[in-house]
Amino acid sequence: MKEFIKYVFATVTGIVVFTLILGIFFVISLVGLAASSASSVPVEKNSVFTLMLSGQVEERVEEDVLGLLMGQVSENLGLDDILASIKKAKENEDIKGIYIESGLFSIDTPASAHAIREALLDFKKSGKWIIAYGDSYTQTEYYICSVADKVYLNPQGMVDWHGLSANPMFLKDLLAKFGVRYQLCKVGKYKSAPEMMTADGMSEPNREQVTAYMNGIWKVMLKDVSDSRKISIDSLNAYADRFVALSNQPDLVKMKMVDGLLYTDEVKGEIKKLLKIDADDHINQLSLSDMVNVKGKKESGEKIAVYYAYGDIIDSEVASLTQQEHSIVGPTVCKDLEKLAEDDDVKAVVLRVNSPGGSAYASEQIWHAITKLKAKKPVVVSMGGYAASGGYYISCAANYIYSEPTTITGSIGIFGMFPDVSGLLTDKLGVKFDEIKTNKHAAFGTIARPFNEEEMALLDQYIGRGYELFRKRVADGRKLSVESVEEIAQGRVWLGNDALGIKLVDAIGSLDDAVKKAAQLAKLEEYKTESYPAPADWVEQIMGQINKKSYLDEEMRATLGEYYKPFSDIRNINKKSAIQARLPYYLYIK
Repeated sequence: MKEFIKYVFATVTGIVVFTLILGIFFVISLVGLAASSASSVPVEKNSVFTLMLSGQVEERVEEDVLGLLMGQVSENLGLDDILASIKKAKENEDIKGIYIESGLFSIDTPASAHAIREALLDFKKSGKWIIAYGDSYTQTEYYICSVADKVYLNPQGMVDWHGLSANPMFLKDLLAKFGVRYQLCKVGKYKSAPEMMTADGMSEPNREQVTAYMNGIWKVMLKDVSDSRKISIDSLNAYADRFVALSNQPDLVKMKMVDGLLYTDEVKGEIKKLLKIDADDHINQLSLSDMVNVKGKKESGEKIAVYYAYGDIIDSEVASLTQQEHSIVGPTVCKDLEKLAEDDDVKAVVLRVNSPGGSAYASEQIWHAITKLKAKKPVVVSMGGYAASGGYYISCAANYIYSEPTTITGSIGIFGMFPDVSGLLTDKLGVKFDEIKTNKHAAFGTIARPFNEEEMALLDQYIGRGYELFRKRVADGRKLSVESVEEIAQGRVWLGNDALGIKLVDAIGSLDDAVKKAAQLAKLEEYKTESYPAPADWVEQIMGQINKKSYLDEEMRATLGEYYKPFSDIRNINKKSAIQARLPYYLYIK
């Protein structure tokens, strides 16, 4: 017995000691990681900023602390980090140029690609050079890289220049096979978000609006590439129709799509010539992660807050076994905006919106918080890739609105979509229901049956009131009549360039332009910016990621690719508010 007790005691002691050692090692790793992340990266003379176009670009990326501790490197790139790094490279005298290397690159919206391209054009105003190289170029990669002084391609590579296409997915017939259908209430003939679940193809109004904004995006891309590469727009369209991706590589040089066919080492040789160093000398390169930690030009003066609001607009945090996309959580954003309103050190606020919309209720609450904020200090909106439906709802109260030329905005409309699973339960599974009720609508919303005609009429009235409120918010915020808003509403999606002409936005411009406007409205001669929400501390990040991180989610992202977001919407549809103000589709430009 004594021997058994000794054995148990030794085992427990060993487990405790091992746990303590593991804990100490974890803390040491965390402290080391924090120190290395926080430390400034020095810039050697005659350096080059190497911008790898690889991974997924998102509006803002939170550091994956748990992944770093496990030795994993995130493939996600923050648009904010890319733009800030290009600006720092422009201002730093020791950085002589930018080398862009194209890889497996994916970007959330055309507006984000345009923003990177504009930042690179601004960089060139400093007189510094940009060299681009790709084993191959996707269309978006080529669009960005076309700004370079020299665009090089691997001798066996391709340039995928083919025009734009959209292939929305429709699930009505699939759901019908399982006995599931959706009952729909909506206002606006262009409000086509529910079509994925309720139709087997695009409605004519939706086809009209998608065609219009896709042609608008293509027009911007053609002009930008034409200006940089000195190729006529007619020629670029002809190359797209020829599908030049399958052309002989020397023909791409003749077309002026690229400047030369070189291997990577030969491109590095060209860079060394620009740096005026010997062929066997080392190139001092700074990666994006290095540039994030390079000190920028020191700012001084009063504070302007840049608040990032991106993702779906939701009523509350959603718990799930799979990781959630970043969201605009109504109560959280409202509290944050209230704090900024009360913070005397903040003299103006720039609200960076990149959202396709979401909950109509949460959008109204955020709108209210912005009106209270605007009563105390200037609020300027900078629209990213999307600021549509609910995304426009929360934007329209601002003092001034900037959008990118290819921002997807407008979509002033509301819908309610309600699943009817009675066919699945009764016809497919053999589940029977009976009903007892004390009042006429006591069983309103039951899964046992679809809504009846009277109940649908009540829902139509409710959705209609929501639409009227949306129109009024836009009319008041943009100083337009309700009648003029109705002419451009009806759920119609507009491109940023078109939105300017119908007064949905005030100007076409970047986030930097919005910051300058906020300073002007606040009458600030000197100012500094600070980003919000502030990143969580290390412990909070780790605990949050332990709760959210999911191997299943990562596998689904890798497997589904561009179809991940539609899948995510379907997966969480029962957790969304029934009344939505959101964009019809996520846009993937190919």
